[in-house]
Amino acid sequence: MKASHWVWLPVAAISTSAYATTYFSVEQAQRAIFPGASFTSAGKPNTWRTSNGGYFVVERVVGKHEFITVAVGVNPNGTVKQIEIMDYRESYGYEVRDASWRAQFVGKSASSPLDLGADIKNISGATLSSKHITDGVKRVLQSLKG
Repeated sequence: MKASHWVWLPVAAISTSAYATTYFSVEQAQRAIFPGASFTSAGKPNTWRTSNGGYFVVERVVGKHEFITVAVGVNPNGTVKQIEIMDYRESYGYEVRDASWRAQFVGKSASSPLDLGADIKNISGATLSSKHITDGVKRVLQSLKG
């Protein structure tokens, strides 16, 4: 009778998303949100002061499994001017890039609820991305409050 031999090999799961897409560099996002403005460091990581008195902040959040990089433009009065998705690495849920979904943040401030399902509509199939982007924008606004 032949003996059967099994060899167990360790397996590593490596995430190399084939769906990773960069839509904006920092400079491109700055120009998209604040055309014609100049930018200086605001003394906080990934935060710039704009020549018009607003702020430009790059925030990184986790979608479901991968990071999403979001640019948040904040007006001098502390309200959201615009948000842009700079990098999206998930295989689905890309609808968070839709202009109509991102437009929900315009005019929101640190005192706004910014609750997914309440004042920010959820995207079916992108719930975690929607939630984490919403939470990220809320964190940015809170960090600039003061």
